[in-house]
Amino acid sequence: MDWLFFGEISLAGLAMGGLYALIALGFVMIYKATRVINFAIGEIMMFAAYLFLAFAGGMELSPWIAMPLAVLGGSILGGVIEKTMIRPMLGESPISVVMVTIGIASILVGVVEFFWTADPQLLPQFLPREPVFIGPLYLAPKIAYGFLIGAAVLVLYLLYFRFSRGGVALRATASDQAAAYSMGINVRRVFNLAWVFGSLAASLAGILVAATGGLSPQFGIIGLSVLVVVIVGGLDSILGALIAGLFIGWLETVAGAYLGGEYRMPATFVVLAVILVIRPYGLFGTHEIERV
Repeated sequence: MDWLFFGEISLAGLAMGGLYALIALGFVMIYKATRVINFAIGEIMMFAAYLFLAFAGGMELSPWIAMPLAVLGGSILGGVIEKTMIRPMLGESPISVVMVTIGIASILVGVVEFFWTADPQLLPQFLPREPVFIGPLYLAPKIAYGFLIGAAVLVLYLLYFRFSRGGVALRATASDQAAAYSMGINVRRVFNLAWVFGSLAASLAGILVAATGGLSPQFGIIGLSVLVVVIVGGLDSILGALIAGLFIGWLETVAGAYLGGEYRMPATFVVLAVILVIRPYGLFGTHEIERV
């Protein structure tokens, strides 16, 4: 039945959108704290997925040990990038910093191709294979369990931002850097923390997405979908990232199912164009956002 097919496609799209939301959370976290638009977020998640492949496939570690190691590697990479490449750019024009992140993305693609070649790879199986049914609707187990893991991490992130000292420091710095300085907050450390935690979220999402569809050096193109998510939701809005992530994931999947795979990206860019005309700062973003 058509409604059954639509329901299953919608479920799959929302589950994938949950992973988009997790990546977008990392993007927004970095932007809120540092005002840096990180175009390398897709390549950071790609690099973490390749680390998982190296640990679980090459070194034959348990996938449940390889995953935290790979996520840790991705988060450390984010911290190193901030300290060595982004921090020296403080005070430079936004477009200069954007170009640095684009250059970092190209470097990461080159590193991956050098060590793992440009051939597509499959990650070792680690998610449960039991079919998942929600009522009469079937959901592929990889997508379902990937969504559950991503949703759990999203909840942990939100609790961290709300109740921990580090989360309060991040929110204070995002609201007013000068005021945060005057209150004794180490703003430079907060900048680094934002890159670490933002890269951690993207790294985990990268492993989960690669587990459902495979991995290649072009995997970072997912960053384009995430860029659409954060612009639609608002560059400085965590709530916008969550809602827009679910919507864009659903839209991509529905457009691909009914119109063909080649219409997945064009459908999201149509939405992006409409949002930019109606609300250039995003559905939940603030007017004060500085765009490049």
